[in-house]
Amino acid sequence: MNSIKKTSRIAGLLYLGVIVFGIIGQLARSSLIVAGDAATTANNIMANEMQFRAANVSWLISEMFLLLLGLALYVVLKKVNQNLASLMLLFVVVGVAIESINTLNQFAALQLLSGADYLTVFSVDQLNAQVMSHLDSWEAGYRIAAILSFGPWLIPAGYLVYKSGYFPRILGVLVILAGFGLLIEGLQYFLLPDYEVISYPGSVVASIGEFAFCGWLLLKVLKYPK
Repeated sequence: MNSIKKTSRIAGLLYLGVIVFGIIGQLARSSLIVAGDAATTANNIMANEMQFRAANVSWLISEMFLLLLGLALYVVLKKVNQNLASLMLLFVVVGVAIESINTLNQFAALQLLSGADYLTVFSVDQLNAQVMSHLDSWEAGYRIAAILSFGPWLIPAGYLVYKSGYFPRILGVLVILAGFGLLIEGLQYFLLPDYEVISYPGSVVASIGEFAFCGWLLLKVLKYPK
């Protein structure tokens, strides 16, 4: 029992790491990107290269924390239903793999702006267009991860929380809704790209569910059944 409680606190700290490093990475990176303006975006990245690099490293650290979070939650929830806990962990591993590879798009964009001799065959406009293409590809890759992992892993996690008896059931419901919110956000990007507003409610619900889950793991004592 004490081991499970300790692991749940560790999971809370790991979840906090996912959130903090993820937000830092996303904000630091997105502040340099101007939608539809490849030249300005390229100039921003070149003028703030260290910020861009640090943003992507922060994102990778967030993914590392997510993998460890999946392992910690597996330990906490496997006694509820080991098959579902394993499925949850599998979804997490898939998402971390996708996003780790996807981050190559960010560093490919940076390489195009490096001024390397072999890039002189391209004009400045061509290089800027390729930079923007890689950044857009990263965005698409993130949405793929949302569909295949970031949404789906929360659904079995929420169900296990709901059935566990040592979390409040409303927390399980919020986590499940968070999963569907991220899933809808990813599907909207590919199916209805001109209707981004559709994903807003899901994004809000996802944020509420994940912050609530993280906060409970950090601050509350589990009532672990004997």
